[in-house]
Amino acid sequence: MIRISSNFDAGNIRCLACDTSTDIQLEIEADSNSHFYQWFYFRLTGAQDQSCHLKILNAGGAAYPAGWEGYQAVASYDRETWFRVPDTSFDGQILSIEITPAYNSIYFAYFAPYSMERHADLIADAQHSGVASLDILGKTIDGQDIDLLTVGESDGDKKSCWIIARQHPGETMTEYWMEGFLDRLLDENDPVARELLKKATFYIVPNMNPDGSRRGNLRVNASGANLNREWQAPSPEKSPEVYYVRKRMMETGVDFLFDIHGDEAIPHNFIAGTHGIPSFDDRLLNLLDRFKACYREANPDFQITHGYPQNAPGQGNLTMCGNNTAETHDCLAMTLEMPFKDTADNPNEFEGWSPDRSIKLGASSLDPLYHLIDDLR
Repeated sequence: MIRISSNFDAGNIRCLACDTSTDIQLEIEADSNSHFYQWFYFRLTGAQDQSCHLKILNAGGAAYPAGWEGYQAVASYDRETWFRVPDTSFDGQILSIEITPAYNSIYFAYFAPYSMERHADLIADAQHSGVASLDILGKTIDGQDIDLLTVGESDGDKKSCWIIARQHPGETMTEYWMEGFLDRLLDENDPVARELLKKATFYIVPNMNPDGSRRGNLRVNASGANLNREWQAPSPEKSPEVYYVRKRMMETGVDFLFDIHGDEAIPHNFIAGTHGIPSFDDRLLNLLDRFKACYREANPDFQITHGYPQNAPGQGNLTMCGNNTAETHDCLAMTLEMPFKDTADNPNEFEGWSPDRSIKLGASSLDPLYHLIDDLR
């Protein structure tokens, strides 16, 4: 018997019909208390060696329908290796996935999932490194911990560097990026990491949105708040994740912020700056341009040609993390975007943009920061 299930960490799908393998009809559930939806993650069983045609009927109404154009779903038999399904298509309304499963159980997702159990392992590994310490900033609406890792000794002469990821929970590539970043930063035999820790203290939030992650949301937390629009006036009732992180930022100060995201539509890795904030000046522009140039040298998967249009002076949205932090702390603040699809410049037919490539991009980020660290303040 063919079955569809999603009652697990980050699962999201509604099965409308699965009487026959060639007409499996599905819908993506909307985010908690929100109209956003696009993230899906589910299991198909009972269809081994059968030609399957899965149809996500409400794909055309998703948050970013342009994200389906040129997109290939990811699938896995073991939840470790995720491969692209070549026969994925979008007709403007329905996302179709056609495959003949080699095994009785196969998982499908919008991007390779990053479970809260894996997050717990990431925190545990960092804590056992002997270099990082853990603080719980507060609780989410669902009662989950808001984890902060501090790497390096706090010192008034050191730079204060904040790295956060996964404000939007469906952007799972961001926590894979964090794995690469943390693994290298915590490596006492890495000379770049060693030198950075002489000059900076790192405050790292690997998952800004635990509730949305576990609930299978694309963009919001349990209350329906888009955390990256909460930075001007966060509240513990609606957006405790931002409230507690911003509160600690005010205590530590911020000399550098890197906010890690994923983009549904653009098939490139790129950085969005804070050109639109009132205080943006030549100093910040120079730092931003130097960081991007060094990042491109460190990892050719990063590029500087494609990205978002720059905000006009004074037109930056101060409810967003990068803009608000840059304006509040007069610091270099940037948003990294990675693709849900593949990178158009360096495509990988089997995996597309993948967890492994996200991990390597995270590790590479230490190099440009090393070149800028003395000039941040």
